[in-house]
Amino acid sequence: MTRASNETLTYADAGVDIDAGNRMVELIKPHVRSTRRRGADAEIGGFGGLFDLRAAGFTDPILVAANDGVGTKVKIAIESGIHHTVGIDLVAMCVNDLVVQGAEPLFFLDYYATGKLDAGAGAKVVEGIAAGCREAGCALIGGETAEMPGLYAEGDYDLAGFAVGAAERGRLLPRDDVRSGDIVFGLPSSGVHSNGFSLVRRIVAREGLAWTADAPFDNGRSLAQALLTPTRIYVKPLLAALKTTSHIKALAHITGGGFPENLPRVLPKNLGIALTVSAIPVLPVFCWLAKAGGVAESEMLRTFNCGIGMIVVAARDAADEVKTVLSKAGEQPVHLGEVCDAGAGPRVIMRGRLAL
Repeated sequence: MTRASNETLTYADAGVDIDAGNRMVELIKPHVRSTRRRGADAEIGGFGGLFDLRAAGFTDPILVAANDGVGTKVKIAIESGIHHTVGIDLVAMCVNDLVVQGAEPLFFLDYYATGKLDAGAGAKVVEGIAAGCREAGCALIGGETAEMPGLYAEGDYDLAGFAVGAAERGRLLPRDDVRSGDIVFGLPSSGVHSNGFSLVRRIVAREGLAWTADAPFDNGRSLAQALLTPTRIYVKPLLAALKTTSHIKALAHITGGGFPENLPRVLPKNLGIALTVSAIPVLPVFCWLAKAGGVAESEMLRTFNCGIGMIVVAARDAADEVKTVLSKAGEQPVHLGEVCDAGAGPRVIMRGRLAL
């Protein structure tokens, strides 16, 4: 039966619950406040977030901005009901892109969109975002919760993150003195991070596994828990290393496109990297994905991080110093190769085979 033309309607009748949004704001306020830092009080409620660069200790800063999402990893969170970790991924994917340019992450904003707002699930997501911000040392100064009935299926949501950082003028990376012979180190990842999950989900579906099943590659955790292991945030150890040594020339975040696509982004056009893939400490999850999905090695290397989430290019004559500094900062650097002359050839030369 259709409504009479004179019957009044409310926003709630159209599927948007303003009261649920207000409940979510109250739930997340303590998490947001926990991200306070110099330059920002991390209070929400205004029309825009404020940040004081002078209070943060900068003299002549260059601002660096990045935005990202978590891809279809969010579907695993939705289908498993595990919502408190994807927010960490959201922050990680943005702030890791800032630190590779030598920038300190300053503040973060999030966008949470859903068909029908579940304030509890939304608050769990923001709890993870706040945890990621604390780990990265940046303030969560704002965000948007959008309830859009008809655009998303019931229970679905999507995330986007926006981060801004700063570096003093003259301290940006990559440097222009990257040379053939410079040493390439890799820093271990925590798992799949937040790339390649459309393939991951396809493999899981083909294997007929439920998210509650035991992870074939991780004893003691369910498949969902293991795959939702958050992306590593490399900010604090890398900033500490950059303050200690002047011999780090470039950093590369291994995200979508894997090694072949991300390494050339930090190199001069005439240079490449000879990468010893046999030295990559391949994590069990990647061995399982390769075997269960019949994924070729070349496809693994251009889709996943395979166990290395960050690349460090160091001056050859100071490679030992850089390795020591990274180790003291809590990292486990792995020597993966050297910068080489590329000419008109491939920018990334793979040596050896992955230990799958």
